[in-house]
Amino acid sequence: MRYTISLLCKTVCFNLSLLSFLLSINAFGQSYIGHAFDNYAGVHGVVYNPANVVGSPMSADVNLFSASAFGGSDYFGISLKDLLNSDDGFDFEDSAQRFPTNENHFFANADILGPSFMFNMGQRHSIAITTRARSFLNFDNISGNLYESISDGFDVNNDFDFDMKDLNGTVHVFGEIGLSYGRILMDKKTSFLKAGFTAKYLFGAGGIFANSPQLTGSYTGFNNSLATTGSLQYGFSQDFDSDDINFDSLEGGFGFDLGMVYEYRPRILDGDVSGRRQQQYKLKVGLALTDLGAINYSQAETSSYDLNGDVMASEFDTKDIEQVLDDNYTGSVDMGPSKLKLPTTLHLSADYYLNSIFYVGLHGTVSAIKSGKANANGTVNTLTLAPRIETKIFSLYTPLSIRQYGDFAWGFGFRLGPLTVGSGSLLTNLLSKSSKTSDVYLGLKIPLYKKIDFQNRS
Repeated sequence: MRYTISLLCKTVCFNLSLLSFLLSINAFGQSYIGHAFDNYAGVHGVVYNPANVVGSPMSADVNLFSASAFGGSDYFGISLKDLLNSDDGFDFEDSAQRFPTNENHFFANADILGPSFMFNMGQRHSIAITTRARSFLNFDNISGNLYESISDGFDVNNDFDFDMKDLNGTVHVFGEIGLSYGRILMDKKTSFLKAGFTAKYLFGAGGIFANSPQLTGSYTGFNNSLATTGSLQYGFSQDFDSDDINFDSLEGGFGFDLGMVYEYRPRILDGDVSGRRQQQYKLKVGLALTDLGAINYSQAETSSYDLNGDVMASEFDTKDIEQVLDDNYTGSVDMGPSKLKLPTTLHLSADYYLNSIFYVGLHGTVSAIKSGKANANGTVNTLTLAPRIETKIFSLYTPLSIRQYGDFAWGFGFRLGPLTVGSGSLLTNLLSKSSKTSDVYLGLKIPLYKKIDFQNRS
């Protein structure tokens, strides 16, 4: 048992190392958009709803390696076509469209699913063990004009004011080992109900956080000065460096996922008894709450600043933000524990069987973490409609999504035996001149399908 736990811990640390590489090339992701609807998603379906571990057409499913990435902002939009066709490199300052507001948002996450498996424990019970490495970035409610000026330099010909409420920036990197259990609660002629949960042990690699309840100010180009009113608190867990993530001192924590799935199973489908179909439902509805929990970091450095004052904007040209704060504002530093909350998310799903091999799914993702909440990450609220073709060996899906902060996404993906590749935004990224979000995912696994005796099936 001790050897097994040690092996799992090493696996998570390896996944975290891969995650740091993924972050170093700026790949971001939201997990497996489109593929999660697939009845043959296996372990990937458990990520969205732990009830999917039981009552699936899989006798077992072994994930070898999977990765997904998602990121974007309502501050800028880019053309993927221009990015790919650029011979001299994509010039963000000249080519990206910008949409500054008083409450802009930046968001990204990456998810690596390492060696994981699920298998049946009889007719009504199933379990899964998963290993994951994950990272999240949220920067909420920041003035686009202020961000642009600090990043690119203040323009003396462009005066502006800002009023930011619940400003929050949180970066968090962690791994997890999950144990999922699912059970069939009801299996009647037309009704089928199953439930599941996942208990997760968390490995916190660290994080960075910054927040302000309210920060107002104005920039005056005449004297190139920035006047501000409010306060700011920022900090980081011990020795955390986002450019060089260290996995030698991981902090522990616990997390949970809960889920239920109901299936309506009329006796006659496609002119035949439902028992002759691998999937017996006409309509499937799911509800899940994922990522309940937090990680407590025993040693964190937190700096607090009183930002009532003026500063010359030219200082941002030669100093980093921390140095500007130290040189111009009153502040204090505290050492102590800090808690970073997981991105708790509510998932609502419905899947409708049309006929033959055709399905259409609807999935809503709602963040339970309010935008701007201090020391916490949230997910992007999304509504996805995903028509698909599904067979045991092959699936094809084209998800259409409405994403928070005004973005529409149209993607494409497929599953062919052990390989899954896709993106929830590929087609809009190729067609649009101003894409605000982008994602991609891939996976490789060993699927083991159930053998069903249709002749004797009740």
